[in-house]
Amino acid sequence: MNSHQIRFDEDLVRRYDRSGPRYTSYPTAVQFSDRFGVNEYRAVAVASNQDPIPRPLSLYVHIPFCSSPCFYCGCTKVITRNHEKAEAYLYRLHREIEMQGDLYDRDRVVEQLHFGGGTPTFLTSLEIERLVEKIGQHFQLSSDAGREYSIELDPRTITTDTLRDLYRIGFNRCSLGIQDFDPAVQEAVNRVQSVPDTLRLIREAREFGFNSVSVDLIYGLPKQSVPGFSKTLDTVLAARPNRFAVYAYAHLPQMFKPQKQIKVEDLATPETRLQLLELTIDKLSAAGYIYIGMDHFALPDDELVLAQESGTMYRNFQGYSTRGYCDLVGLGVSSIGKVGDHYIQNLKTLPEYYGAIDRGELPVHRGYTMTRDDVIRRDVIQQIMCYGVLDYDATARRHNIDFRQYFASELVALEPMVKDGLAEFAAPGLRVLPSGRLLLRHLAMAFDAYLPSVQASGQRFSKAI
Repeated sequence: MNSHQIRFDEDLVRRYDRSGPRYTSYPTAVQFSDRFGVNEYRAVAVASNQDPIPRPLSLYVHIPFCSSPCFYCGCTKVITRNHEKAEAYLYRLHREIEMQGDLYDRDRVVEQLHFGGGTPTFLTSLEIERLVEKIGQHFQLSSDAGREYSIELDPRTITTDTLRDLYRIGFNRCSLGIQDFDPAVQEAVNRVQSVPDTLRLIREAREFGFNSVSVDLIYGLPKQSVPGFSKTLDTVLAARPNRFAVYAYAHLPQMFKPQKQIKVEDLATPETRLQLLELTIDKLSAAGYIYIGMDHFALPDDELVLAQESGTMYRNFQGYSTRGYCDLVGLGVSSIGKVGDHYIQNLKTLPEYYGAIDRGELPVHRGYTMTRDDVIRRDVIQQIMCYGVLDYDATARRHNIDFRQYFASELVALEPMVKDGLAEFAAPGLRVLPSGRLLLRHLAMAFDAYLPSVQASGQRFSKAI
């Protein structure tokens, strides 16, 4: 962004604390359809090899298993302590890797690899190593020191030996779930973890050679307090992770069954949520972290900050990410990929996923092919969400449009937000102001052609704060 300044304006945040998409894609997943299926994906993937300069690849591997539920979680997961379920899953995942690998030329290097979940370390080190080896047999894994190979860690399931194994296997970045160290909060969300063990993992990750360590926190959880979260922030800041992802808890029990275990009366009040957010911004900014956008903060030399400055940052289903020029291939149940101007999502339940693999079929559930208008609007929304600057003329040249004419009604819709100080109409077009940095998604919503009909259908989104 043009400036890393952020200003917490309580009145503005209150007035704009409405529900809306997080724009990890545009169009959002609500528009995905089963009219885009296996045949469409296969054609798109093969055609991408014929581009004048074929794009490098980014692989996302979904491991859905967790040994116990975290009540706040909205991820696609399977709760089990039976490790045989992982063995059955890996058998199919290996087969999917073979089928997916057949679609892409081997000269397309995998610059990014991300294992997410669930809990990837539900798997043993040997299973993870064999999984990476399988990927390497069917995709061209990068040997470059600048590659970005990351894995999500649950500190409750990681030993020193496991962490050392993961680095040896080839991972050079990791993210750790913390959420809050307050014992009362941990008990309320069914995620009790040791402070010393978590801090040890951060320290050992650096000692073993991991380039980056990211931590996840959540504000708005049950039993959370300003003094308790302040202590958590201070404790984590002392360990100096490279990145913070500080998410606002979205209580949607009608969508995420585990959240029904959370008592509504225990949730943080709107006033407390605002105080927690302001506290987080103040502490991380004072400690020298750069506010990337939405819920991400990073140290000045972090690759995410450098990607933002170089124009290669983008939003995807993992949040903010680097190397937006890559094609993304999703592997595993429910995973989402993006190849060129097409989104692809795998089948969302294990029985469906297993059935497709056992029939020798790619496990594609649905997808979406963007129209020209979608591509233009995605460009605009990405500029707002990633950089806080919307360049009218550059956008017009890229898409051969008259920007002000094409988006005449959208620019009128932005006027109240400009008047409120979220942004300004200034060269090269629209600039987000420090008071609007927390409300990027609301500025982006003005350009979402599908939002009115989606909202009318009753689709639920999380609130901004």
